[in-house]
Amino acid sequence: MHLAIGQDNKKILISDLTKIVQTNNHQISPDGNYVYFVKNHIEVTGEDSYQYKSQIWKTELKAPFNSTPVTSSDYNVSSFTLSPDGKHLAFTRAKDGKAQIYLLPTAGGESQQLTKEKNGAFSPVWSPDSKKILFSVSLPIWAIEGNPDWEQPRPGRAYGDEPNYKAIQAGLAKEEIKPNPDGSLEEMRAFLAKNNSKNDPKVIDRLNFLGELDLNPELNFSHLGIIDVQSGESEIITKGFQSFFGGTWSPDMQHIYSSSLFNDIHPDETNHTEVWKINISTKEASKFFGLENHRVGNPSFSPDGRWIAVGGQNVEEPSYNQSMIGVMRADGTGFKWITESLDRSVSSPTWTADSQSIYFTGASNGGFYLWKAAVNTGKIDPVISAQVGVGSFDIVGQRLVYALTKVEHISEIFVADLNNRNPQQISTWNQGWLAGKKLSKPSFHTLQTADGFEIEYWVMPPAEVKAGVKYPTILNMHGGPSAMWGPGEGSMWHEFQVMAAKGYGVVYANPRGSGGYGKAFQKGNFQDWGDGPAADVLAALDKATEQYDWIDKDQYFLTGGSYAGYLTAWIVGHDHRFKAAFAQRGVYELTFFLGEGNAWRLVPNHFGYPWEEGVKEIMDYNSPQTYVQNIQTPLLIKHGDQDLRTGVRQSELLYKSLKILGKPVEYVRYPGEGHELSRSGAIHRRIDRMARIIEFFERYVEHP
Repeated sequence: MHLAIGQDNKKILISDLTKIVQTNNHQISPDGNYVYFVKNHIEVTGEDSYQYKSQIWKTELKAPFNSTPVTSSDYNVSSFTLSPDGKHLAFTRAKDGKAQIYLLPTAGGESQQLTKEKNGAFSPVWSPDSKKILFSVSLPIWAIEGNPDWEQPRPGRAYGDEPNYKAIQAGLAKEEIKPNPDGSLEEMRAFLAKNNSKNDPKVIDRLNFLGELDLNPELNFSHLGIIDVQSGESEIITKGFQSFFGGTWSPDMQHIYSSSLFNDIHPDETNHTEVWKINISTKEASKFFGLENHRVGNPSFSPDGRWIAVGGQNVEEPSYNQSMIGVMRADGTGFKWITESLDRSVSSPTWTADSQSIYFTGASNGGFYLWKAAVNTGKIDPVISAQVGVGSFDIVGQRLVYALTKVEHISEIFVADLNNRNPQQISTWNQGWLAGKKLSKPSFHTLQTADGFEIEYWVMPPAEVKAGVKYPTILNMHGGPSAMWGPGEGSMWHEFQVMAAKGYGVVYANPRGSGGYGKAFQKGNFQDWGDGPAADVLAALDKATEQYDWIDKDQYFLTGGSYAGYLTAWIVGHDHRFKAAFAQRGVYELTFFLGEGNAWRLVPNHFGYPWEEGVKEIMDYNSPQTYVQNIQTPLLIKHGDQDLRTGVRQSELLYKSLKILGKPVEYVRYPGEGHELSRSGAIHRRIDRMARIIEFFERYVEHP
């Protein structure tokens, strides 16, 4: 055992997490001279004290590509948008605990608060003439007039049975019945309603009652408003017990087109959406376009106004069907999917200036590609298709700007023509702190399984490898289960490089069930979360060991989070080759998961319901908890205290079982954290998590 890992500043450090800069929401000015974007970084404010920062910047699109901040670093911004005339930015920032929309002249000056909505405002969308802004508000069900068409979900109750004390507190209704636990039934109900209005107790009648960090018993609806930029006058233009979101203006500014759905079932019981059309003058809303067994939405008009692009997906198998982009004529006729033949989940459709093509991105084969599709012919051409990651992008005229993840840098901005010829890097956010750092470069490989799957995997050596020396190696696995890793996936860049810097090799793979390889591959894990995917990642480790003589087959380590936390526990319950393992925020008992996690739909989508014939047996077979008595590998288990996506009791069950069995196990609980700890949790806890992985493995490793 070797615990004395020295700090080498020429290698990636755990604390380098605080130096990483990434950008998103890139928007080119109408004149093509600048690109505006949000710069995301971490500010060190003291010892073990950090703050996330999100600030709007702009960069000139000509050498020397000077960059300047647009908003203050004193506050964070989100969902900004540039006016069509290029004269103003509208962005969202928090004020008094609620999001509001602010306006900032691009020529310079101070930002001014534009909206003053009681429930906050967000998602600004400029009108074509740059004089008005469409925005969204979120309204609780009790603030909406009338009663919904679906049946009251509380058994034996009807809407209107009791005073609505949340509405009373908001000044929307008058108290008519005196609360009294010893009074009449109406007075007793008023007493109970008053307590519920204070969330003491929380009364739950929803199917989707779990949020990310807390219970979410209250149903909210998203509605649309319009504000005049000059006068500041605003009005809400939608109403009712349905949500309107992803809105866009018609070219003549007479209508808003939006994602929505109206039917007689509770919103928790459907994920169907349609395109709706709202008359701005009359505020009448009606269904404009829908497809049976599909959700469609997020409409966007072509620059010439002749076409509407929408995103969508078949909802009959939502965990496996790919997200697609379709187009229709402006009157709603002639609809066709234009990306269906690609067999990849795609997003972010962006029109070219001539309205002939749509650019879009999607995960594919270890990268995040950029494609373009011809509207008339449906012909799809790759624009960027290497194992790199294209993030946010924008097009104006013949200019293409995009953020790019590569092994050499986690994120930088590039400008090129529409075919990505002669791309120029125009940002150097990470260049300074990466200068002189020794990076590990992944090598790409494939293997064929006996049952017909081609598995892609990557092998990363330690940052320094000496000839003839063998090194411990970590098999690191992705979650989802439909996530995808590769050199173009930025979320693991730092973790992989830290492991390599600490003297470990890293092997990672995309087993059956991963996204980025089409529907058939993604459905390869149907009713098989354990055997098949485990065989795939272990085969990748075996193949890597055959290919690289620096891998020490007697010093394997294992880790993964979420679904890969599940897979970690599954593997150590069936295979004893690993010296130690770290299961992070996982699911270990599938029937339990159906009731506890807000990602519970993974169970029926991948297995069925446990009360259906034969399904409970399949779920038990696929639950790692079933094999807990077989685990011999020293195991570290991690969960956030408030993780309601996978449910913290999953880890409690696994830990307690192993402790009762006298197995080598340790359990780490992070206070105040949810499922996203490793990506967006408190920064000092993210640093702790990374150090804790290394420290735990170091207890069992023998370094050369």
